[in-house]
Amino acid sequence: MVVIRRTQEERTATTRRALLDATVACLVEHGYQGTTTTRVVERAGVSRGAQVHHFPTKNDLVLAAVQHLAEKRAEAFVASGLAALKASDDWIGDALDLIWEVHQGALFEASMELWMAARTDPELREQVAAFERGVTATFVELCRTFLGDRADDRQTRDDLYVVLETVRGLRLLTFVHPGEHDALDRRWQRSKIRLRRMLTWRPSDAE
Repeated sequence: MVVIRRTQEERTATTRRALLDATVACLVEHGYQGTTTTRVVERAGVSRGAQVHHFPTKNDLVLAAVQHLAEKRAEAFVASGLAALKASDDWIGDALDLIWEVHQGALFEASMELWMAARTDPELREQVAAFERGVTATFVELCRTFLGDRADDRQTRDDLYVVLETVRGLRLLTFVHPGEHDALDRRWQRSKIRLRRMLTWRPSDAE
């Protein structure tokens, strides 16, 4: 029997991943206030010392966790989403749907917990603001894929911000009306029609 020993680097990566995944799960299940380091450690199956070694504070842990999930979603977004859009006959409509889809699930819910906690925590607010700027930059890069330098045009940027603000606002309704998936989809389809009328982007503008 061959025993494959993991390197220290592999063990470290496994521990960090377990802590980050457990933190995201706790944020979604218990909220920011209920996400304690004790809960995270128990869920991850690691020692308290390991958690402190990798992430000295709770804020370090939760921000790293959401960033970790965002990176994973971005990888899938680029790998499958962009390829599908390039082959689409309606890339603007499909791009809107893709942006909507990216705002579903654990990433958005965990991010919202941080937004709410940041309102009364200046240090956390600064870190969350930096994180959100990075998320927005990902969508700007999506525009650049199809529009080239036009993605840096002020009008294009403003249009994109309106799209993001609309999507995030609609998504927040799920916290007030949980389980009303059909109603939420109708609201999105209604908003999507109006967003398309607003957008001046054209596939022929892409470089």
